[in-house]
Amino acid sequence: MDNSAMEYLFSGTGLALIGAVVAALAGIGSAVGIGIAGQAAAGVVAEDPKKFGRVLILQALPGTQGIYGLLVAFLILNKIGMVGGDGLMEISRTTGLYILAAALPMGLVGIFSAICQGKAAAAGIMMVAKRPEEFAKGTIFAAMVETYAVLALLISLIMLMGLNVTAM
Repeated sequence: MDNSAMEYLFSGTGLALIGAVVAALAGIGSAVGIGIAGQAAAGVVAEDPKKFGRVLILQALPGTQGIYGLLVAFLILNKIGMVGGDGLMEISRTTGLYILAAALPMGLVGIFSAICQGKAAAAGIMMVAKRPEEFAKGTIFAAMVETYAVLALLISLIMLMGLNVTAM
């Protein structure tokens, strides 16, 4: 990487773009969490195909963190003019660091909460396998983890909305 690429990477705009990537990393957690729950769901459905609808709902729950991360990434890209604007604007390094900091809660919490939610959903799926009438309880157990993803989303959104981003 030449010096001009390194300089751009650590410019305000480069840091903001890194922030968008960090927020979108929540999708990794969602993919892992959905995969964990999907493995349990496949085993249950192999034994009783009638349980497909219920286990599918539980399997889908860890996917929300990826959606939240995508939302934060889009908001960042919109703030710096990459989407919905007049083109990518050059912003100060300080503003870029603020944007990167705003992305961290959603990106980091999104990764870990989605994986943990996938594990909780897998446990709920196994509960549905033995006691289908307990579906609601299994869903609540998995949804409890969602609370922290929502809190991280709110923190990231509040931080982003508080920023007045202007071109240099």
